[in-house]
Amino acid sequence: MTDVHSPLINLDPEAQALLFTDARTANTFTDEPVTDEHLQAIFELAKFPPTAANTQPLRILYVRPGEARTRLVAHMSDGNKAKTASAPMVAVLAADTDFHEFIPQVFPIRPQMRDDLAGKPEARERMARFNATLQIGYFLLAVRAAGLAAGPMAGFDAAAVDREFFADNTWKTLLVVNIGRPGENAWFPRLPRLDYTDVVRHA
Repeated sequence: MTDVHSPLINLDPEAQALLFTDARTANTFTDEPVTDEHLQAIFELAKFPPTAANTQPLRILYVRPGEARTRLVAHMSDGNKAKTASAPMVAVLAADTDFHEFIPQVFPIRPQMRDDLAGKPEARERMARFNATLQIGYFLLAVRAAGLAAGPMAGFDAAAVDREFFADNTWKTLLVVNIGRPGENAWFPRLPRLDYTDVVRHA
């Protein structure tokens, strides 16, 4: 395990390693399947991050190997096609711009927000994309917590993926994530991280 543990982090070292310090972006996977039980367990963790007014705009399309996967791979960039084709599970993570329809359910203290946002599509899309992106970070941690590796990718034609899979709804693709057990030569060498003094200022 990478030894960067602090007594101020209230998480045991093995969990820190699993979620953060030893976790890597996987580029190859074994053929061990990712079960529906895994997917449910991942969701049950990933649904808890904070979002504005608890709106939870992240949507997930799981794509197993087969005809739908072939359609998805066609819209990936060349460097991502092979690993997306071979991963046991692929998640297409999207933001739902009609998230406001659920506001009476998820934010019952202000149900009128649904009507307030109904006529503001541009504001809804900004809100959906920002908050779904926040949720994505937690989703990746939940994949790791399930003992699986994630390979998040932004190299794809998002508009084409939307036309292919979301033409009948209001989901907008943000990220594609390969999921599974890491395969042979799954990792690139660990690249440097910026230091605290490079990124932090105090005011």
